Amino acid sequence: MRFGVRTFCPLPATKLSPTVIETSSWEVSSERVIVLKVGVIGTGIMARQHAQIVDAYHRSELLAWGSRGTPTDLPVEAPVMTADALLALDELDAVIIATPDFAHAELAVRAAAAGKHVLIEKPLATTADDARRIRDAARDAGVVATTLFNHRWVPAYSQARALSRDSQLGAPVLAYARKNDTIYVPTEMIDWADRTTPSFFLSSHDLDLVLWCFQDRVVEVYATAVWGVLRDRGVETPDAVHAQLKLAGGGVITLEACWILPNTFPTMTDSFIELIFTEGTIRLDRVTEQIEIATNDAFRYPRNQLLSNIDGKLTGSVAMAIHDFIDAVVDDRPALVTVDSSVHVTEVLVAIDESCRTGQPVRMIGTASS
Repeated sequence: MRFGVRTFCPLPATKLSPTVIETSSWEVSSERVIVLKVGVIGTGIMARQHAQIVDAYHRSELLAWGSRGTPTDLPVEAPVMTADALLALDELDAVIIATPDFAHAELAVRAAAAGKHVLIEKPLATTADDARRIRDAARDAGVVATTLFNHRWVPAYSQARALSRDSQLGAPVLAYARKNDTIYVPTEMIDWADRTTPSFFLSSHDLDLVLWCFQDRVVEVYATAVWGVLRDRGVETPDAVHAQLKLAGGGVITLEACWILPNTFPTMTDSFIELIFTEGTIRLDRVTEQIEIATNDAFRYPRNQLLSNIDGKLTGSVAMAIHDFIDAVVDDRPALVTVDSSVHVTEVLVAIDESCRTGQPVRMIGTASS
């Protein structure tokens, strides 16, 4: 696959002050930087953020948007076309699929079949068969396929992963992960909450993180769902899901996901993880993210670790995850989030929803995590 090339002239390390310098007083080296031409499929909240990140990164540029409609207020200027037209572009190298959860699979499979590298918003898919189809299509085409589990780039979570591999902590015993949203999310922020569940929308991040830290796989699932508040509002999805997962190594994971917290809660997402080992424990509390704001109208904990705007530049774990995908393609190396691990996450999420429906434990057969 041919990538674009951009000439890049870096400043020497000793000339970083804002003082005006005569260019003849020092040498400027020139190097050629490969530029990945990326399309973004979707025009919602996440798609708009992803497009800005792609456009600002020195190793990529936004080639076009893929959309069923013709939005006029997009944050990055680029042609808008159907997904089929986008995937047919010879100059397109990669796509980011930022559509609702249920619409990932077909687009991802078609992108891989067209020879395009693909980054998919979490979760990878909403059925185990679809997740495996994406994996197999990417392997058959020889393209990079990965999921945007951006929490892996939150510094505290990355540190927890490094510490969990330290033999001083011992073996994994227990994990508890809570991710609860305000009711604004399923009733106002997204209009497709009835086509997903709290497990897929919220626990997918936590499950990926815990399995990444524990380096284990789930062998059995038992879960319970609570219905009522959202159903009364015309949104046919559970209010909350509580799941217990048994690991092959003997450990246990408890997942809590709820999205009916009152909108007066000081942050849109209440997020907490505890990892317990035989010789130690790690606690990760992101509820405040180091900032609290009180006004005459409200008390808030603004979010800043996933995506932040610093002097007009989008930074944070989302940007780092997208950069990792681009770098993996350009540098011909594996992405941090493997497609196999994402398939296993989807398999477990499907089992959680099945257990909620049947009231019975679900045995996981032939699954693997990495």
